[in-house]
Amino acid sequence: MAPEWPVRRADATEIPALARLWAEIWRASHASISPPELIRLRTQASFHDRLAAMGERLRVAGPAGAPIGFCAVREGEIYQLFVSQAEQGSGLARLLLEDGEARLRAAGTKLAILDCSIGNHRATRFYEKCGWRLRGEEMIALETSEGPLPLLTRIFEKRLA
Repeated sequence: MAPEWPVRRADATEIPALARLWAEIWRASHASISPPELIRLRTQASFHDRLAAMGERLRVAGPAGAPIGFCAVREGEIYQLFVSQAEQGSGLARLLLEDGEARLRAAGTKLAILDCSIGNHRATRFYEKCGWRLRGEEMIALETSEGPLPLLTRIFEKRLA
């Protein structure tokens, strides 16, 4: 089933809906594999604040005012990619990922990266299916409202040029 929604810039008025979507999907996919400290810090307000700071780096798909997925990029990286549970398997995540890759390529990125939580097997399979290669596990500093939180994560990479 092909997604019916084009990828577009996020409107600032959609940030609350995106924060609800992100919080819901993050909890469903990460709560069982994340440390308690991270779960405590991943509040709806934290998702809202992070989304609001993304600006032009954020693209969404879905009806105006009610997005069903998003992808954000930053400095050579697919930074965040989430789609509603109802849209998982529809091709929407691939469409958003391809848009993110195209934006990175246009910015001159030759080798893109993304990180994936250890234990998120569904996402791991998806990234591999989309041509991303597991580089290894690395300690990264996750952004939180209380400052960086170190977490061991899987790093994927993909040659874009």
